[in-house]
Amino acid sequence: MSASYPEDVQSSEPGFTSATPSTFESVRSSGQLESMPPPQQQSQPQTQTQTQPPSLPPLPPHSDQNNEGTRSKRRRGKANVANESPNPSQSEEQGTEAQSPYPPMGVNSTTTVNKIQSELPMSVVSSPLEIHNVRLPPRRSTSQKLRQRLSDIFFPDDPLHRFKNQPSWLVKLMLGVQCMFPIFQWGPTYNLSLFRSDVISGLTIASLAIPQGISYAKLANLPPIIGLYSSFVPPLIYSLLGSSKHLGVGPVSIASLVMGSMLSETVSYTQDPILYLKLAFTATFFAGVFQSSLGILRLGFVIDFLSKATLVGFMAGAAIIVSLQQLKGLLGIVHFTSKMQIIPVLASVFKQKEEWSWQTIVLGFGFLAFLLITRHISLRKPNLFWVSAAAPLASVILSTILVFLLRNKAHGIAIIGELPKGLNPPSSNMLFFSGPYLALAIKTGIVTGILSLTEGIAVGRTFAALKNYQVDGNKEMMAIGIMNIAGSCSSCYVTTGSFSRSAVNYNAGAQTAVSNIIMASAVLVTLLFLMPLFYYTPNVVLAAIIITAVIGLIDYQASYKLWKVDKLDFLACMCSFFGVLFISVPLGLSIAVAISVFKILLHVSRPNTLVLGNIPGTTIFHNVNQYREALRIPSFLILAVESPIYFANSTYLQERILRWVREEEEHIKANNGSKLECIILDMTAVTAIDTSGIDTLCELRKMLEKRSLQLVLANPVGSVMEKLHQSNILDSFGLKGVYLTVAEAVADISSSWKAQP
Repeated sequence: MSASYPEDVQSSEPGFTSATPSTFESVRSSGQLESMPPPQQQSQPQTQTQTQPPSLPPLPPHSDQNNEGTRSKRRRGKANVANESPNPSQSEEQGTEAQSPYPPMGVNSTTTVNKIQSELPMSVVSSPLEIHNVRLPPRRSTSQKLRQRLSDIFFPDDPLHRFKNQPSWLVKLMLGVQCMFPIFQWGPTYNLSLFRSDVISGLTIASLAIPQGISYAKLANLPPIIGLYSSFVPPLIYSLLGSSKHLGVGPVSIASLVMGSMLSETVSYTQDPILYLKLAFTATFFAGVFQSSLGILRLGFVIDFLSKATLVGFMAGAAIIVSLQQLKGLLGIVHFTSKMQIIPVLASVFKQKEEWSWQTIVLGFGFLAFLLITRHISLRKPNLFWVSAAAPLASVILSTILVFLLRNKAHGIAIIGELPKGLNPPSSNMLFFSGPYLALAIKTGIVTGILSLTEGIAVGRTFAALKNYQVDGNKEMMAIGIMNIAGSCSSCYVTTGSFSRSAVNYNAGAQTAVSNIIMASAVLVTLLFLMPLFYYTPNVVLAAIIITAVIGLIDYQASYKLWKVDKLDFLACMCSFFGVLFISVPLGLSIAVAISVFKILLHVSRPNTLVLGNIPGTTIFHNVNQYREALRIPSFLILAVESPIYFANSTYLQERILRWVREEEEHIKANNGSKLECIILDMTAVTAIDTSGIDTLCELRKMLEKRSLQLVLANPVGSVMEKLHQSNILDSFGLKGVYLTVAEAVADISSSWKAQP
């Protein structure tokens, strides 16, 4: 007898009740066979015990010494089967033909049963199968449940565990300071050896950050000096607040592209540069507020709606748009479209053929080839990472010298011009929180904030995994957000962790965040003393640097893997890719988010349902499509649901289960199989249920009862069992309505059928 609750069942021992169920093999022998024949079994001596295990052990090879005993045991097995089988005379003719989960059409399956069962012993020495109680979880108050649920949602990492069992408030205060400022964790143990490594890596990434900062600022349609400002203040703040040892902070291509495209749709950076600059700083401020709020409120799961598949497509599309936009600099075009779609960009390139400059083309493609070759060398030989890291700065220096020497002849090559010397000027007076453009600044800030936050955390976790340390996502959100808030007040635009800069930092041997301080110091020296040297730097080299940087964002291998593994993910990737190329960058990002949300809704509202069968020789039930050897039990339909049962999927599950039942009955009728009598619903993977799901189970049970079918639940988890108990639905299921496992349900129900006259 099965027990639904501890208080409802009297058992001989705590936690379970004993029963003497029949085996799954005898269940098969009681009707027509609907499964593949089990493997050959070892015969056992007959005893007076009437209990049988759920399945039989595999039969080892027979030896010549016990052939006679085996034959006699088989004869006894045949006699027993003959007494139970309705048509024993056909057993020798049809038994060996049962090689599919169902008997062939037009063949009497009873003869198949007789032949197979004649090879199996009918009683085995075994202990009775224990039918366990399905218990309710411990009682908890509503406040306890709510507190536990909120803790699981917002504090899965238990951030306060370090404060537990501390001897004094002074220790807790120090731990709090270390939690807010990670520099105090590794600062006391910092030594000269670590400093030497950080100096080398800091100077190395500075050689990459300076030309990239200038280039990415132009990508965002901002003055080049803003890119250098953004490579000075934010890295200093991150070194105090960030938890990553290898993250190289500064402007990045995607955030720069998105900011430039969103702002330039409304405000012209050429006609009204001051307003455009104010919008950029204000958008950076709101990006920082949004990022830090996510960290403080522990809402980091918001950025998880950008799945990797959609990001792969979005990054690839954005990289192509960025590269095509740089044709303006590579070809020397003066009048170029400000649109970000592939068709207008290509049209603008060919419409302005008369503006192409052969001097610019030669210089640009020459340095582009140089940068791509150095990148290829570093990819092939990681030990030579410094080759690609130093190549952008070397290109800037060489091109500047070349243009300076040819300044009287190369009039067609556009140059950066004069850049102001000095530290970042304050820009808090340029922030505005009212007016007609406030909504544009907020929208731009949120979009660029999400993108930069996603990239920064992903890059930090990537390199943390390589060095076996943990990056706190919420601390990273607060650190990146605070540095962007401070940056907006010091003439900086949106910054985050750059993958190219972080990779160079890691390969150069960075040990701590001091490498960001060294990089910021190198940028400081450049701002104070070296700015006049960039006067003759050609714009075409900056375009070549941008193309080289973004070309790595086109990850065709990841796209191919998506196609092989998950076609829906590949579809999401392609939709975001073509959305960016042909519509716009912001709308492409919106499409990516919409597809991610749609995929979540699809999985929630249309969960998988499976038919289970018994793995021979075990009490395990598994998917019959995944495990071909799994045997279906006659008169039973065993189904599994692989998701919570919510209002969003309850109707679908009811219709899908009824369809399984209808198809099973039609198949049984077509093959003259045993009558379907019981549906077992395996609820192992049903982690939660709501009132709509409970109502669905009630309706399903009633509908099946009208068709003389029994509905049984197997292994409901604690929270589901608690809600079923509180709703009183289990009273209608009865004592034989809920079981701990599918095996116990099959054994107990089949034995009760045999006990009936």
